[in-house]
Amino acid sequence: MDEGFVLLVAVVVLAILFDYINGFHDTANAIATVVSTNVLPPRTAIMLAALFNFGGAFMGVEVAKTIGGDIADPRSITQTVVVAALVGAIIWNLVTWYFGIPSSSSHALIGGLVGAVLCHAMLDDGVGFGMAVHRLVTFKGESNGLLKVVKALVISPLMGLIGGFFIMIGLLWIVRRSAPERVNRQFRHLQLFSASAMALSHGSNDAQKAMGIVTMALISYYNVHRESVPTWLNLQKMDVPLWVIVACATAMALGTAAGGWRIMKTMGHKIIKMKPIHGFAAESAGAIVILGASHVFHAPVSTTHVISASIMGVGASKRVSAVRWGLAGNIAVAWVLTIPISALVAGLLYVALRPMLGA
Repeated sequence: MDEGFVLLVAVVVLAILFDYINGFHDTANAIATVVSTNVLPPRTAIMLAALFNFGGAFMGVEVAKTIGGDIADPRSITQTVVVAALVGAIIWNLVTWYFGIPSSSSHALIGGLVGAVLCHAMLDDGVGFGMAVHRLVTFKGESNGLLKVVKALVISPLMGLIGGFFIMIGLLWIVRRSAPERVNRQFRHLQLFSASAMALSHGSNDAQKAMGIVTMALISYYNVHRESVPTWLNLQKMDVPLWVIVACATAMALGTAAGGWRIMKTMGHKIIKMKPIHGFAAESAGAIVILGASHVFHAPVSTTHVISASIMGVGASKRVSAVRWGLAGNIAVAWVLTIPISALVAGLLYVALRPMLGA
């Protein structure tokens, strides 16, 4: 067993670990509202989210192809780059989970990948920082490279905010003549469907990110060891193997089942006070935006950002003061900082690992 294969196994394990952490880090995305409105007890809600997260991972691989093939050329990526990117993202995820901050696993992974790729280009290809950034931005053209991913990450929360606002306005108009008790009773049932849709959309987008990273690592391994690669590792382009899909779906579901209580408290109680109709509106808006990003635009988005923004939109439909904007501002700061901090951590890790693992 050569060192390259051992490193590949380490990359796969790290990617699956990232997927697992993503699962418990983002559990609150799908179930915070359904728990805070007392529609389901926490344990039941978590099992529901785990089931639909698992199913969502089998809905497509286009987001995986974007992550693995459109940000940087997988043929020029090394295993050390992937290790640094994953560890940087994992560190940021664990820090924000510990403090209960609903930051983005997607931003952390993109930031980690960008930081490691930039350091690889500067240290091993001998290009300056400006040229390294230029390579990232222009790879495959503006419509398919890093800019596409950044646009999706920026626009999707805005769409969640607008969607949550207008869906809530529409629902309030529909039930304007109904008694509050009847509305609560009806939306307690409807929220089961919206929470399931949110969990399904989360699995369809987030599980694919780890799939893309693993597939990128497999291509990198093939390019270096093509003469001795076994058939099941013979991967020359961004075709995600079935075993990768199953492994990432399972890791995501198990992570979800482990729960994410710290972030759930922030998402479900601290942004706005919710009733079942509010939870249904927020989850519906979030699921629509995420499924659209996955299957129409093939873009990775932050489920955390989208559902947080949807909840804020729902709260703003009541009155602007209904949203705790101070907390929302703290969340926004974490959003902004995630990519540069995870990029910095991954870049430093690449510099540290390069002498031991090679470029």
